[in-house]
This record gives sequence, C-alpha cells and structure tokens, in this order.
Amino acid sequence: MTTLLSLLLGAGPLLLLALNPVHGSDNATLPLVLWHGMGDSCCNPLSMGSIKKMVEETIPGIDVLSLMIGKTVIQDTENGFFMDVNEQVSMVCSQLAQDPKLKDGYNAMGFSQGGQFLRAVAQRCPSPPMKTLISVGGQQQGVYGLPKCPGESSHICDWIRKKLNSGAYTDIVQKHLVQAQYWHDPLNDDLYKKHSLFLADIDQERVVNETYKKNLQLLDKFVMVKFLQDSVVDPADTEWFGFLKTGQAKETETLQESVLYKEDRLGLAAMDAAGKLDFLGTEGDHLQFTREWFNAKLVPYLR
Repeated sequence: MTTLLSLLLGAGPLLLLALNPVHGSDNATLPLVLWHGMGDSCCNPLSMGSIKKMVEETIPGIDVLSLMIGKTVIQDTENGFFMDVNEQVSMVCSQLAQDPKLKDGYNAMGFSQGGQFLRAVAQRCPSPPMKTLISVGGQQQGVYGLPKCPGESSHICDWIRKKLNSGAYTDIVQKHLVQAQYWHDPLNDDLYKKHSLFLADIDQERVVNETYKKNLQLLDKFVMVKFLQDSVVDPADTEWFGFLKTGQAKETETLQESVLYKEDRLGLAAMDAAGKLDFLGTEGDHLQFTREWFNAKLVPYLR
C-alpha cells in the first residue's frame, strides 16, 4: 500500500501569497465551512489556518469552521490518506447537523480533494442546507495520472498507470486508501464503475440516485476553480468536471460534452441552464493563488 500511495496524486498544503486585504461586512453573512486537501490539516498556519484567518479579517463577524477529521491535527492529516471517504463524509454530516450556528444554512469551500468531499456532503446531507459550494482545484471527476509526470504521451506514465490500476480497485485498497477512491480509470470503465466505493457513487456512474440529484440542485451556486498551470492534478480538466474520454487516456472532454451532462444524471445541466454553475480559471500551479485573487474572485460568493 505504501508503494501505491507513493504513486498516487500528491499535493502538499496550498500556497497562499499574501497581499493587502479588503474589508467590508454583512450582518447576514452565512457561516463558512472549509475542508482541506490531501497532506494538509484543518489548522496548518501556512495553509488552512491562514485561509480561515484571512476570511475572518476580510468579512468581520463571519463564523468559519475548518473541518478536522479526527481528534487531533495528526489524525486529521493521516485520515486524508487512509480513512474511508464515505466514513469521513458521514462524520462531517453529523458534525454539521449538530452545529447550531449552521441551522439556517452555510457556504462551503473545499480545497483539492476537499472539493469533491464537500459535494458529497451536499448530495447526501441537505440539512443544514449548503447554499454555495466552492471547489478550489477539486477533482470532481477523479484523477488518472501522476503528479508532475512527464507528458501524456510518455510510455512510463501509461505503464505506471496500468500498475496502479491493477491494485486501485481491490477491496483492501479501496477501503483504506483515500486517493484510490477517486481514481478514475478510463481504460477500465466497467472496473471503475463496479468497484469505486466513493467517486462512482457520487458521480451517479452505477445508478441515478434521484435524492443526490435533487439535493445538489438545492445549491444556489456551484463554483469550480481550475488552476491553468496545474502540474499535480491529472487531468486538470477534472477541476471543471471534465475528464478523459472513455476508452483512451489522451483526449479530454468538457463537462458539457460528457454523458453525465447530456443525460443530466446529476442535475448539472439543469443547474447550468439556471446559471448556478460558475467556472473560474486562475494562473498558477495547484492551489497557488494570491490573497488579492481570493478576495476579488471568491469572497463575493461568501457575502
């Protein structure tokens, strides 16, 4: 499992470049729930702790909850690698339901894998109501690649992918390795749909769960941020809910070109038509952005 983990998507804590804040407040501002990415924790002062502090400074009076998956920061970090994602989502749903500050609704912002995990919360747990979901570099259609691998045409990339896939969908790996639960193999679509414990379920790959579809459409906004020079997430189009075309590993398709959208299996086409989907792009590598960009592009969704 250690070998498999070393091959999987790797991303350290986000890099936030500090610039001057902008100020302003609204007494009706909803609370904000944050979910960190892989290798990070709720309270890292260089990443999520900095984000929490920045939001609180920018929007005075806002309640910000940065999720800790476990009882300690160390557990939180480890669980981002090894705790069944479905158990994590259930734990978060329970925590949010018991928080009186969230009873009238909240906004949510997920970083990297936290983006798709919070979407699962929106689909499975409509109470308390999530109003706006912001996925910052989230892998909404999963991943099928290695961080900083030298090119889509590289034979070594495809060889490693095949070796990874030979174990990614086994029961023990699916149950105990988080990143395997959103490993999406376009060359073995049937295997992915049958054995993926998390992603295939929330992306409606096996059956259409009408409750998931209805709950996701309750969002006022679903915002997806793509990093235009992302060298970590492969394919980067997954950050806008696109992915590799089934049956090969070179050509990608947009969300709008996918069967998921054309058959509207998740309600995304209806949300798009209603103006509920926003696709934002930013220059830079994975999770690298400035405070100025954050305040200009994301803070308006939180007011």
